[in-house]
Amino acid sequence: MDINSKLSNNTGVILVSHGSTLPFAEEVFTEIKEKFIKKSGLAAEIGYMKVSEPTIAGAVEILKEQVDDLDNIIALPVFLAPGIHTNIDIPQLLGLEPLEVDPRCPDGNYPADHYLSIAKDIEFDGKIELLSSIGPRDELLEIINKRIDEALLESKLNDDAKTGILLVTHGSRLNYNKEFATALYDKFEKNCDLPSSFGFMELCGPSIPESINKLVDENELERLVVVPVFIAPGMHTTHDIPHILGFLDNHEHSHGHSHGHNHTHDLTPVDFDGEILYPEPIKADDILIDILIKMVNEKL
Repeated sequence: MDINSKLSNNTGVILVSHGSTLPFAEEVFTEIKEKFIKKSGLAAEIGYMKVSEPTIAGAVEILKEQVDDLDNIIALPVFLAPGIHTNIDIPQLLGLEPLEVDPRCPDGNYPADHYLSIAKDIEFDGKIELLSSIGPRDELLEIINKRIDEALLESKLNDDAKTGILLVTHGSRLNYNKEFATALYDKFEKNCDLPSSFGFMELCGPSIPESINKLVDENELERLVVVPVFIAPGMHTTHDIPHILGFLDNHEHSHGHSHGHNHTHDLTPVDFDGEILYPEPIKADDILIDILIKMVNEKL
Protein backbone atom coordinates (compact mmCIF):
# COMPACT_ATOMS: atom_id res chain seq x y z
CA MET A 1 0.00 0.00 0.00
CA ASP A 2 1.27 3.47 -0.87
CA ILE A 3 1.13 5.13 2.53
CA ASN A 4 2.05 8.56 1.20
CA SER A 5 -0.84 8.55 -1.29
CA LYS A 6 -3.23 7.56 1.48
CA LEU A 7 -2.00 10.30 3.76
CA SER A 8 -2.39 12.91 1.04
CA ASN A 9 -6.11 12.42 0.64
CA ASN A 10 -6.91 15.06 3.30
CA THR A 11 -8.64 12.51 5.53
CA GLY A 12 -7.96 11.59 9.13
CA VAL A 13 -9.50 8.96 11.38
CA ILE A 14 -10.43 9.27 15.05
CA LEU A 15 -10.60 5.93 16.83
CA VAL A 16 -13.03 6.79 19.60
CA SER A 17 -12.73 5.05 22.96
CA HIS A 18 -14.38 5.50 26.34
CA GLY A 19 -11.28 6.08 28.46
CA SER A 20 -10.23 4.31 31.64
CA THR A 21 -8.53 4.99 34.95
CA LEU A 22 -6.48 1.81 34.44
CA PRO A 23 -3.45 1.75 32.12
CA PHE A 24 -4.45 -1.46 30.31
CA ALA A 25 -7.04 0.14 28.04
CA GLU A 26 -4.71 2.94 26.92
CA GLU A 27 -1.98 0.42 26.13
CA VAL A 28 -4.39 -1.63 24.04
CA PHE A 29 -5.77 1.37 22.16
CA THR A 30 -2.28 2.67 21.46
CA GLU A 31 -1.50 -0.70 19.88
CA ILE A 32 -4.79 -0.61 17.95
CA LYS A 33 -3.91 2.85 16.61
CA GLU A 34 -0.38 1.86 15.63
CA LYS A 35 -1.56 -1.28 13.83
CA PHE A 36 -4.36 0.64 12.13
CA ILE A 37 -1.99 3.31 10.81
CA LYS A 38 0.57 0.77 9.61
CA LYS A 39 -1.96 -1.43 7.83
CA SER A 40 -4.27 1.26 6.42
CA GLY A 41 -1.81 4.03 5.64
CA LEU A 42 -4.29 6.53 7.03
CA ALA A 43 -3.55 9.22 9.58
CA ALA A 44 -5.29 8.26 12.80
CA GLU A 45 -5.49 9.28 16.44
CA ILE A 46 -7.32 7.98 19.48
CA GLY A 47 -9.99 10.24 20.92
CA TYR A 48 -11.16 9.43 24.44
CA MET A 49 -14.61 10.41 25.64
CA LYS A 50 -13.37 11.09 29.14
CA VAL A 51 -10.72 10.28 31.76
CA SER A 52 -7.87 9.60 29.29
CA GLU A 53 -5.99 11.82 26.85
CA PRO A 54 -6.20 12.93 24.11
CA THR A 55 -9.83 13.93 24.21
CA ILE A 56 -11.92 13.81 21.05
CA ALA A 57 -11.32 17.53 20.54
CA GLY A 58 -7.63 16.95 21.18
CA ALA A 59 -7.57 14.19 18.56
CA VAL A 60 -8.97 16.65 16.00
CA GLU A 61 -6.13 19.08 16.76
CA ILE A 62 -3.53 16.32 16.37
CA LEU A 63 -4.96 15.29 13.00
CA LYS A 64 -4.94 18.92 11.84
CA GLU A 65 -1.21 18.97 12.52
CA GLN A 66 -0.58 15.62 10.85
CA VAL A 67 -2.57 16.05 7.63
CA ASP A 68 -2.06 19.01 5.31
CA ASP A 69 -5.35 20.62 4.33
CA LEU A 70 -7.35 18.21 6.43
CA ASP A 71 -10.95 18.50 5.31
CA ASN A 72 -12.50 15.16 6.21
CA ILE A 73 -12.55 13.33 9.53
CA ILE A 74 -14.01 9.86 9.96
CA ALA A 75 -14.87 9.15 13.59
CA LEU A 76 -15.00 5.43 14.30
CA PRO A 77 -16.33 4.36 17.71
CA VAL A 78 -14.30 1.31 18.72
CA PHE A 79 -17.32 -0.03 20.57
CA LEU A 80 -18.85 -3.44 19.97
CA ALA A 81 -22.47 -2.36 20.45
CA PRO A 82 -24.35 0.92 20.01
CA GLY A 83 -25.67 2.69 23.07
CA ILE A 84 -25.83 5.99 24.88
CA HIS A 85 -22.15 6.66 24.24
CA THR A 86 -22.26 6.04 20.49
CA ASN A 87 -25.69 7.56 19.86
CA ILE A 88 -25.65 10.53 22.22
CA ASP A 89 -22.31 11.33 23.85
CA ILE A 90 -19.89 10.88 20.96
CA PRO A 91 -21.98 12.84 18.43
CA GLN A 92 -22.17 15.78 20.83
CA LEU A 93 -18.46 15.61 21.61
CA LEU A 94 -17.87 15.83 17.84
CA GLY A 95 -20.18 18.84 17.52
CA LEU A 96 -22.88 16.76 15.80
CA GLU A 97 -26.53 16.24 16.63
CA PRO A 98 -27.25 13.27 18.90
CA LEU A 99 -29.01 10.35 17.25
CA GLU A 100 -31.68 10.13 19.95
CA VAL A 101 -32.98 11.88 23.05
CA ASP A 102 -30.81 11.33 26.10
CA PRO A 103 -32.82 9.37 28.71
CA ARG A 104 -30.43 10.62 31.38
CA CYS A 105 -31.18 14.25 30.57
CA PRO A 106 -34.11 14.62 28.12
CA ASP A 107 -33.99 18.43 28.07
CA GLY A 108 -30.31 18.43 27.12
CA ASN A 109 -29.35 20.70 30.01
CA TYR A 110 -26.53 18.72 31.57
CA PRO A 111 -25.10 19.59 35.00
CA ALA A 112 -22.20 22.02 34.93
CA ASP A 113 -19.68 19.33 35.87
CA HIS A 114 -20.97 16.73 33.38
CA TYR A 115 -18.32 15.65 30.87
CA LEU A 116 -20.52 16.82 28.00
CA SER A 117 -20.71 20.26 29.59
CA ILE A 118 -17.00 20.68 30.24
CA ALA A 119 -15.71 19.20 26.97
CA LYS A 120 -13.93 21.60 24.61
CA ASP A 121 -15.71 22.50 21.38
CA ILE A 122 -14.40 21.05 18.14
CA GLU A 123 -12.61 23.61 15.98
CA PHE A 124 -12.82 22.19 12.48
CA ASP A 125 -14.38 23.60 9.30
CA GLY A 126 -14.34 20.37 7.31
CA LYS A 127 -16.65 17.36 7.24
CA ILE A 128 -16.94 15.01 10.21
CA GLU A 129 -18.59 11.65 9.56
CA LEU A 130 -19.49 9.42 12.49
CA LEU A 131 -19.61 5.70 11.78
CA SER A 132 -21.63 3.11 13.66
CA SER A 133 -20.30 0.72 16.28
CA ILE A 134 -18.73 -2.56 15.16
CA GLY A 135 -21.81 -4.73 15.67
CA PRO A 136 -22.14 -8.54 15.63
CA ARG A 137 -19.87 -9.16 12.65
CA ASP A 138 -18.92 -12.67 11.61
CA GLU A 139 -15.24 -11.79 11.98
CA LEU A 140 -15.71 -11.42 15.74
CA LEU A 141 -16.46 -15.15 15.87
CA GLU A 142 -12.94 -15.80 14.58
CA ILE A 143 -11.49 -13.87 17.51
CA ILE A 144 -13.76 -15.62 20.00
CA ASN A 145 -12.78 -19.04 18.65
CA LYS A 146 -9.12 -18.02 18.82
CA ARG A 147 -9.50 -17.04 22.49
CA ILE A 148 -11.24 -20.36 23.25
CA ASP A 149 -8.41 -22.32 21.63
CA GLU A 150 -5.82 -20.29 23.56
CA ALA A 151 -7.63 -20.96 26.83
CA LEU A 152 -7.93 -24.70 26.23
CA LEU A 153 -4.17 -24.91 25.71
CA GLU A 154 -3.82 -23.81 29.35
CA SER A 155 -6.28 -26.38 30.69
CA LYS A 156 -5.09 -28.90 33.27
CA LEU A 157 -7.82 -31.37 32.33
CA ASN A 158 -7.83 -34.01 29.62
CA ASP A 159 -9.07 -33.16 26.15
CA ASP A 160 -12.18 -35.27 26.71
CA ALA A 161 -13.32 -33.29 29.79
CA LYS A 162 -16.92 -32.10 29.36
CA THR A 163 -16.52 -28.49 28.33
CA GLY A 164 -18.90 -25.55 27.98
CA ILE A 165 -18.49 -22.04 26.58
CA LEU A 166 -19.93 -18.83 28.04
CA LEU A 167 -19.73 -15.49 26.25
CA VAL A 168 -19.98 -12.56 28.66
CA THR A 169 -20.50 -8.87 28.03
CA HIS A 170 -21.39 -5.80 30.05
CA GLY A 171 -25.14 -5.33 29.76
CA SER A 172 -27.15 -2.13 29.43
CA ARG A 173 -30.33 -0.45 30.64
CA LEU A 174 -31.19 0.00 26.97
CA ASN A 175 -31.73 -2.84 24.51
CA TYR A 176 -28.68 -2.20 22.33
CA ASN A 177 -26.15 -4.30 24.20
CA LYS A 178 -28.54 -7.20 24.67
CA GLU A 179 -29.45 -7.11 20.98
CA PHE A 180 -25.76 -7.18 20.04
CA ALA A 181 -24.94 -10.03 22.44
CA THR A 182 -27.96 -12.05 21.35
CA ALA A 183 -27.19 -11.65 17.65
CA LEU A 184 -23.52 -12.49 18.15
CA TYR A 185 -24.33 -15.53 20.27
CA ASP A 186 -26.90 -16.77 17.76
CA LYS A 187 -24.14 -16.82 15.14
CA PHE A 188 -21.68 -18.42 17.54
CA GLU A 189 -24.06 -21.17 18.65
CA LYS A 190 -24.66 -22.32 15.09
CA ASN A 191 -20.97 -23.04 14.65
CA CYS A 192 -20.09 -24.34 18.12
CA ASP A 193 -20.17 -28.06 18.86
CA LEU A 194 -19.87 -27.56 22.63
CA PRO A 195 -22.66 -26.61 25.08
CA SER A 196 -22.74 -22.82 25.22
CA SER A 197 -24.61 -19.76 26.47
CA PHE A 198 -24.11 -16.06 27.16
CA GLY A 199 -24.51 -13.82 30.20
CA PHE A 200 -24.37 -10.17 31.23
CA MET A 201 -22.27 -8.65 33.95
CA GLU A 202 -25.03 -6.26 35.06
CA LEU A 203 -28.15 -4.27 34.18
CA CYS A 204 -29.93 -7.02 32.24
CA GLY A 205 -30.29 -10.78 32.20
CA PRO A 206 -29.39 -13.51 32.13
CA SER A 207 -26.62 -12.77 34.60
CA ILE A 208 -23.30 -14.58 34.48
CA PRO A 209 -24.13 -16.77 37.53
CA GLU A 210 -27.57 -17.61 36.11
CA SER A 211 -26.11 -18.66 32.79
CA ILE A 212 -23.31 -20.67 34.33
CA ASN A 213 -25.61 -22.50 36.73
CA LYS A 214 -28.00 -23.44 33.93
CA LEU A 215 -25.22 -24.46 31.57
CA VAL A 216 -23.47 -26.59 34.19
CA ASP A 217 -26.63 -28.24 35.51
CA GLU A 218 -27.93 -29.16 32.07
CA ASN A 219 -24.62 -30.52 30.77
CA GLU A 220 -22.73 -31.80 33.85
CA LEU A 221 -19.69 -29.79 32.83
CA GLU A 222 -16.18 -30.31 34.15
CA ARG A 223 -14.65 -27.31 32.42
CA LEU A 224 -15.95 -23.90 31.44
CA VAL A 225 -14.38 -21.34 29.11
CA VAL A 226 -15.67 -17.85 29.94
CA VAL A 227 -14.90 -15.49 27.05
CA PRO A 228 -15.05 -11.74 27.83
CA VAL A 229 -16.53 -10.05 24.76
CA PHE A 230 -14.86 -6.72 25.46
CA ILE A 231 -12.36 -4.75 23.39
CA ALA A 232 -9.80 -3.95 26.08
CA PRO A 233 -8.97 -4.98 29.64
CA GLY A 234 -10.40 -2.70 32.29
CA MET A 235 -12.09 -2.75 35.68
CA HIS A 236 -14.84 -5.03 34.42
CA THR A 237 -12.55 -7.65 32.88
CA THR A 238 -9.77 -7.56 35.47
CA HIS A 239 -11.87 -7.07 38.61
CA ASP A 240 -15.64 -7.44 38.35
CA ILE A 241 -15.93 -10.56 36.21
CA PRO A 242 -13.06 -12.36 38.02
CA HIS A 243 -14.95 -11.72 41.29
CA ILE A 244 -18.07 -13.27 39.85
CA LEU A 245 -16.05 -16.27 38.67
CA GLY A 246 -14.63 -16.70 42.17
CA PHE A 247 -11.04 -15.83 41.27
CA LEU A 248 -10.91 -12.92 43.73
CA ASP A 249 -12.28 -12.28 47.21
CA ASN A 250 -15.99 -11.54 47.04
CA HIS A 251 -17.45 -8.18 47.95
CA GLU A 252 -19.88 -5.69 46.53
CA HIS A 253 -18.17 -3.14 44.39
CA SER A 254 -19.89 0.19 43.76
CA HIS A 255 -19.11 2.47 40.84
CA GLY A 256 -19.97 6.16 40.76
CA HIS A 257 -20.06 7.55 37.23
CA SER A 258 -19.81 11.17 36.27
CA HIS A 259 -22.76 10.86 33.87
CA GLY A 260 -25.13 11.02 36.79
CA HIS A 261 -25.89 7.61 38.22
CA ASN A 262 -24.51 5.11 40.67
CA HIS A 263 -24.88 1.40 40.45
CA THR A 264 -23.68 -1.65 42.30
CA HIS A 265 -22.39 -4.86 40.81
CA ASP A 266 -23.52 -8.05 42.50
CA LEU A 267 -20.25 -9.95 42.58
CA THR A 268 -21.53 -13.11 44.25
CA PRO A 269 -19.25 -15.90 42.98
CA VAL A 270 -20.70 -18.74 40.98
CA ASP A 271 -20.96 -22.21 42.51
CA PHE A 272 -18.92 -24.41 40.17
CA ASP A 273 -16.29 -26.93 41.29
CA GLY A 274 -14.88 -27.52 37.84
CA GLU A 275 -12.13 -25.71 35.95
CA ILE A 276 -12.86 -22.19 34.73
CA LEU A 277 -10.69 -20.81 31.94
CA TYR A 278 -10.80 -17.06 31.38
CA PRO A 279 -8.94 -15.83 28.26
CA GLU A 280 -8.01 -12.31 27.25
CA PRO A 281 -10.55 -9.95 25.64
CA ILE A 282 -10.30 -8.96 21.97
CA LYS A 283 -7.48 -6.41 22.43
CA ALA A 284 -5.52 -5.33 19.33
CA ASP A 285 -6.15 -8.55 17.46
CA ASP A 286 -5.26 -8.34 13.77
CA ILE A 287 -8.80 -9.41 12.89
CA LEU A 288 -10.18 -6.39 14.78
CA ILE A 289 -7.81 -4.10 12.88
CA ASP A 290 -9.08 -5.54 9.60
CA ILE A 291 -12.67 -4.87 10.71
CA LEU A 292 -11.88 -1.24 11.54
CA ILE A 293 -10.08 -0.68 8.23
CA LYS A 294 -12.95 -2.23 6.30
CA MET A 295 -15.44 0.07 8.05
CA VAL A 296 -13.39 3.16 7.19
CA ASN A 297 -12.66 2.10 3.61
CA GLU A 298 -16.38 1.76 2.98
CA LYS A 299 -16.62 5.53 3.54
CA LEU A 300 -13.57 6.60 1.53
